[in-house]
Amino acid sequence: MKVLILSTGTGEGHNSAAKAVKEQFEKRGIPCELADVLNFASDKASAYGRRIYIWSTVRAKKVFAGAYRVGRVISSARLKSPVYFANALYADKLCSYITENGYDTVVMPHLFPAEAMTWLQRQHKLEVQTYFIATDYTCIPFTEETKVDYYFIPHEELATEFIKRGIPAEKLVPTGIPVSERFLKLPEKREARVQLGIPADKSCILMMTGSMGYGRVENMTAKLVEQTGEDTHLYILGGTNEELKKTLRDRYADTERVHVLDFTTEAHLYMAAADILFTKPGGLTSTEAVAAKAALVHTKPIPGCEDRNVAFFTQHGMSVSGDTEDAVIQKGLKLLRDPEAQAEMRKCQEKYGKPYAADAVCEFICGQKEAAEAAQKEA
Repeated sequence: MKVLILSTGTGEGHNSAAKAVKEQFEKRGIPCELADVLNFASDKASAYGRRIYIWSTVRAKKVFAGAYRVGRVISSARLKSPVYFANALYADKLCSYITENGYDTVVMPHLFPAEAMTWLQRQHKLEVQTYFIATDYTCIPFTEETKVDYYFIPHEELATEFIKRGIPAEKLVPTGIPVSERFLKLPEKREARVQLGIPADKSCILMMTGSMGYGRVENMTAKLVEQTGEDTHLYILGGTNEELKKTLRDRYADTERVHVLDFTTEAHLYMAAADILFTKPGGLTSTEAVAAKAALVHTKPIPGCEDRNVAFFTQHGMSVSGDTEDAVIQKGLKLLRDPEAQAEMRKCQEKYGKPYAADAVCEFICGQKEAAEAAQKEA
């Protein structure tokens, strides 16, 4: 068995899910590679796609929301979209790479490679096992025009939505969204604070903006500073948004309780150290927060799939949110001051969360491979 995981950089959540699955395959001693699928289009395609994504979600949110709505309307299992044909353009190059390197299993936590592999399967150019991982709590547009062997979805309650969109029920596997093992092996809050240098005697609010610093962070920071006292420290993970980080650092240069941090690989430790977490409702980050048993407050989403994420989480008691920025802050601060509400939220997270999804994905894929090999021997 040799596994190729295909993702790309339009949002770090896809790549994080890919790395979590890779972690589990490698733990089992199974050869596994993670590749950016857009690099098969051109060396510049991935970086360009990421820049377009950042622009549309941070600078032109209405454009992104409109595109998402249109996508849901025109998306069809029978009619192929421009997204499908765009990804078909590099499919032959991808096919050659898979064949030359002897991969027999392809795992895709992103729509783009699923579209390319669908084109290849329709052309009968490859005989490999293919798996798609949904990284949001909804069936995103164009998923139904893909054709892979199995679809790993975040929760069994979402199966009906995927089926209605055209995905065969027998292909759905409700494993959850894969997260790294480090979110499952966290130190106690006090120890996490020691490791990060966070005062043990202060309340700690963590704000996560996503890998690209998305959201109305400046406004929220100002309101949280205004509505909390000196005994409350704010830690802001600013991702790769250099403009945002500079603005915040300049504004709070004389405020010792506001800490603006760069992109970090220690988000799991900050979750463990925090009393409460404000984050945009990305599917992966939200799942990581549940795995870390964080007191979770969802902020303003990227229009489209993240609206569905926040709906799923709040309806199941795994987070709180609000219709306005002020409502989000008020609910968050209320949760901060209510240990019983936090405990109840954690019970809901334990009930509905699937923190061991990465392991479940690998177990299922390995099981399919073993079954196929056994069938071949019998034949």
